[in-house]
Amino acid sequence: MSIYLDNGATSFPKAPGVGEAMLDYVNNVGANVNRSTYETASTAAMILLDTREQLCRLFNFDDPTHVIFTPGMTAGLNMLLKGFLKSGDHVIVSSMEHNAMMRPLVQLEAEGVEFSRIPADSDGITRAEDVLPLIRPNTKLVAVMHASNVCGSLLPIKEIGAICRKMNLPLILDAAQTAGHYPIDFNELGLSALCAPAHKGLLGPQGLGVMLIEKEFAKSVQPLIAGGTGSASDSEELPPYMPDRFESGTMNIPGIYGLNAALNYILETGVDSLRLHEERLTRRFLDGLKGIPVRIAGTDDISKRVGVVAVDFLFHDNAEAAFKLEQAGILTRCGLHCAPSAHKTLGTFPQGVVRFSLGYASTETDVDGAIAAIRSIARQD
Repeated sequence: MSIYLDNGATSFPKAPGVGEAMLDYVNNVGANVNRSTYETASTAAMILLDTREQLCRLFNFDDPTHVIFTPGMTAGLNMLLKGFLKSGDHVIVSSMEHNAMMRPLVQLEAEGVEFSRIPADSDGITRAEDVLPLIRPNTKLVAVMHASNVCGSLLPIKEIGAICRKMNLPLILDAAQTAGHYPIDFNELGLSALCAPAHKGLLGPQGLGVMLIEKEFAKSVQPLIAGGTGSASDSEELPPYMPDRFESGTMNIPGIYGLNAALNYILETGVDSLRLHEERLTRRFLDGLKGIPVRIAGTDDISKRVGVVAVDFLFHDNAEAAFKLEQAGILTRCGLHCAPSAHKTLGTFPQGVVRFSLGYASTETDVDGAIAAIRSIARQD
């Protein structure tokens, strides 16, 4: 029997009802949306609207027409960065960013866009006040992750948002490791846009993401993809209204059905409840690792992290340790986690770490089993 501790890559198991909802669409609905008005097409359209409204409730966002379905969170970040930034612009990111943020920016750098990184300490902790010295006359955007996918450290987004409001800078949030895990209030944080994948903490299927975008900021973002929307079909130009402006082509409707079921579960359970469960397990995990000859990358302060635990084996190659863990039934992710800048910040580059990431279905027994396996593997030969 295996213990799944790779929820940072994708959640498993999915929320109750996700598979059944997707199968219901494929077997019993099947229709596209915005193209036809017969009953099954209207049924599908209402599920999409309901899912947008669920996301508004989850993130305290006030306009479902500005909730966009994307092919994934990476696609959403690309749409925002490449649709907003121009040559000569400057962006502020953090030193903990995932390549979903950094690779589009490196591409844009070749076109004249500059970026600076907010420093973090060796635990991956960033101070909001360190944003201020990085602001330039040509700074147009702050774009940061909410929590590190490597070590779980949370960025002080509320404080960064206050600085952005004061300096009149848009703020984009990568919520890949926090959406569904940690309370997020779009308005309170002062966000201009939020991107999240359906398949991680939102407990839905892969191949789908969501993008929430503030009304005024949406007007300044040029859509990256253009095509048919089923609306304004008399024109070869994109519709000016939302969400059609950012939703060209046929969407992943089976995935949205699955996400709808997952959001029902999350909203009924409550993010606060899911967060407390994760905090208890993370505390148990960190306490259990004490005395074992491994290095833990990231803070010990539970209030400043999510349930991602990065373990650097001192006397063994991390890839070898991950293989031995798999043999013991513990499923993890080893390596650099598409975040080389974060590993350089944490001092775990180039060896990487073995990442244990908790989810809603993780249990104390799972944590204890992982600790026992780590203890057995970590001993110096």
